[in-house]
Amino acid sequence: MAGITCPPTGNLRDGRVDESRFNFLLSIIKGVNPNDQLEAMLAAQMAVVHDATMQFARRLPHVETIQQQDSAERALNKLARTFAMQMEALKRYRTGGEQKVTVQHVSVNEGGQAIVGNVTQGAGATTPQKPATTTPTLTDARKSEMPIMSDRERAPIPLRRKSHGGKSSA
Repeated sequence: MAGITCPPTGNLRDGRVDESRFNFLLSIIKGVNPNDQLEAMLAAQMAVVHDATMQFARRLPHVETIQQQDSAERALNKLARTFAMQMEALKRYRTGGEQKVTVQHVSVNEGGQAIVGNVTQGAGATTPQKPATTTPTLTDARKSEMPIMSDRERAPIPLRRKSHGGKSSA
């Protein structure tokens, strides 16, 4: 990369690009493995933000005044947050905005039920009938399996209402 000239920035030495830093930034972009031009641009921004973050991290222990410390600290914080947001933006761009949640541990206490799978509310009359599939449920191996109650098996529970005399009535 010798011979490349650029306007004055922190990446130049005597008007020339710092070749080792430039190669490092290119390695970050290559490591992101961009799939298109937008990902390549985001990867370039991420590389530069990371480089600036590390510059402020190196500068912070060598400040001489409180103002310098506060300034370097704020810049370091903003750059680190920016990098995290760029990572999230790349992730969202690559997944098309889909969010997937993986549950690592589920605890079902006595009297509770858990459903594993897609949960939808009642199907409408215009929805085509699909073959019934069973969704596995989580069970606690230490306890006996809980019976599944249908709405028809439940008895109505009377509501207690306060009368004007202060006593409850059913």
